[in-house]
Amino acid sequence: MIGLALFAAILHASWNAFLRSGADRMWSVTVMSISGTIVAVPLILIYPLPSPTALAFIIVSSALQTAYSFILVAAYRYGDLGQVYPIVRGTVPLLVTLASILFLGVHLETPQIAGVAFIAVGIMSLVLGRSGVSPASLGLALVCGTIISTYALVDSSGIRHVEQTMTYSAWVLLVYGVMMVAVYWMMRGRLKVDIKSREAQKALAGGVFAMIAYAAVVAAYSLGPAGPVTAIRETSMVFAVLIGRIFLGEALTPKRIFACVVVAAGAILIGR
Repeated sequence: MIGLALFAAILHASWNAFLRSGADRMWSVTVMSISGTIVAVPLILIYPLPSPTALAFIIVSSALQTAYSFILVAAYRYGDLGQVYPIVRGTVPLLVTLASILFLGVHLETPQIAGVAFIAVGIMSLVLGRSGVSPASLGLALVCGTIISTYALVDSSGIRHVEQTMTYSAWVLLVYGVMMVAVYWMMRGRLKVDIKSREAQKALAGGVFAMIAYAAVVAAYSLGPAGPVTAIRETSMVFAVLIGRIFLGEALTPKRIFACVVVAAGAILIGR
């Protein structure tokens, strides 16, 4: 279980690195979605059709993921992978925890309270200082985290309305891909993809990484509780900083290292 969650963490940080390094990130994230669509087409022919209720959840989730993808592109326009990614991922457990306290009356144990504090401190340390995240990048990253938290709740409810989980996943991949291409077409016109080009191959590979990461997390969920699996997956923040330094030439400052370790520790404490 732990191995699968860590594997998913590495892959998730990797596909974000593919996106961050793309020459045209809006084009890249759209092409990435095509990988999922290609895989989804044969799957929807094999598995049962979703019920009307499940289809409503699928459409909402796909729309939220489409919005998240394009906002993430904008966030990377103003900030590095090692700055934006920890804020996006760290915001998710923080918002879910706070929402549970405010709206569901959930009582937190001491480790979870410490986890919330860790994440808040880690994100603040990334924001403050001379080399902190720009206001635009910070705002967009926080919006991304909010959207991720929302579609995670939508998916956790929608999955209960299908007989097979693969039905839900396949239809989300399909609808999401169609929506991504449609939004791109409305904003820029026809989407041109030259399979022989390096940028297209990199984007399609990034899409494959994203799908495998998702499959690894689902497999880990089947082997153990969701809380610890999700928490371990958030160690992807640390991997994002390392990938940004090794492959993208981003600065590896003591502040970034401290922030990512603290945010990842906070996510693990909440997961406990």
